[in-house]
Amino acid sequence: MRCLTWIANLGLVACFCSALVAQDVAITNVRIITVTGPVIESGTIIVRGGKIVSAAAGSASTAGLKVIDGKGMTAMPGYIDAHKHVDKFNKDQAESVLEAGYTTVLSGGGTAEDNLKLAQNIDSGVFKGPHIIPAASLPVVARDFATVLEKGTLVGLTPEAARAAVREMAAKGIKHTGEIVMAPGGPSPEDVAVLKAVVDEGQKVGVQINVHAVSTAAMTGAVNAGITRLVHMPNKDFTGREDAKRVADTGSIVLGLLAFGAPIIDRYSGPPAQVQFPKDDSPRFRDGKAWPEAINGANRDAAGKATGTEAGFTIVNARTIWDANNQALGWCTDQNYDDKVVLEHELKSYSIMFSMADIFRIITINTARYLGMENQIGSIEPGKVADLILLQGNPLENIYPMLNTRVVLRSGKVVVDKR
Repeated sequence: MRCLTWIANLGLVACFCSALVAQDVAITNVRIITVTGPVIESGTIIVRGGKIVSAAAGSASTAGLKVIDGKGMTAMPGYIDAHKHVDKFNKDQAESVLEAGYTTVLSGGGTAEDNLKLAQNIDSGVFKGPHIIPAASLPVVARDFATVLEKGTLVGLTPEAARAAVREMAAKGIKHTGEIVMAPGGPSPEDVAVLKAVVDEGQKVGVQINVHAVSTAAMTGAVNAGITRLVHMPNKDFTGREDAKRVADTGSIVLGLLAFGAPIIDRYSGPPAQVQFPKDDSPRFRDGKAWPEAINGANRDAAGKATGTEAGFTIVNARTIWDANNQALGWCTDQNYDDKVVLEHELKSYSIMFSMADIFRIITINTARYLGMENQIGSIEPGKVADLILLQGNPLENIYPMLNTRVVLRSGKVVVDKR
């Protein structure tokens, strides 16, 4: 068994072990999007022992290596999703995420036990999938969904109980909380006390605190309480430049989910996806139900009807935050219909506001930074983990080659090959 040690944020170590032995590989004649450096139009990537040894223009010695001819393809770092609910995923569902091009996923919901079991199943070779970063939730006192949407998940939770929960996570080897939901109106004084307590405890024991904030008030309130990792772009209002600057100045990162409020139209989602629906030219929310009424906590007009305006707020707010600091925006999907349809849906929303080069950064190195792993994954550089994907075609032109992953290397092992 080979164990790759990744250094997480706060000076802590997360270890991902795999029974799938890394291969020594040469990828030749391939366009290379390094993300942090210039694009190499035709080059060679050398992988040994699960790590990238070199990525350079032209040819290189391939003696003793498994050679993958990348002619007509583009190499990129594997996609990273920093918030997706995968805790109950089975073999087919985990493999579907991998085949879409994702090599690292933060499992942002569910129990510590379910998330740890999924990671173990993949790492031990029971079935294929991306690297799973397990999370665990704080105790939720208010269980009904309406209360959570209105007041958040910290209602009734004391700072002492929250600290104890964070310590329990650390004892289980968990380095991330699941999403802590803020009230759209912003955190109450009691919420702020809990947030400050978990931030402090997290720094002591090495647990990153991740907060779900769907409005500018919730986002800035969390940041002012010391939170620097935010799940979801505000979808209730427009974020002003001063608020975006506050996010940027504190080193905070907001995950996108830009397509949250946009309808899925005329796409098929079948097995093995958790959410399935037919291709029938009707607008649907991410749960497969009719858009916009099905949107969780939907924005509504004076007559009480859902407006669907979430779709506009997210894409504009993403650009505002990006313009304040282009490291402050990361990638998450938080949707469990067909994985390639989810990817397409998000990419379409991003392409309205961002260049392809921007999108490459958001889905790779910026999200690695969100996880505190930018020195290990997220770009094609010597010494980094060989989590690589080969796309058919040239994604510099548009988003569609990003939907056509042909080869996936996970820690240097070829785990998908659809050439």
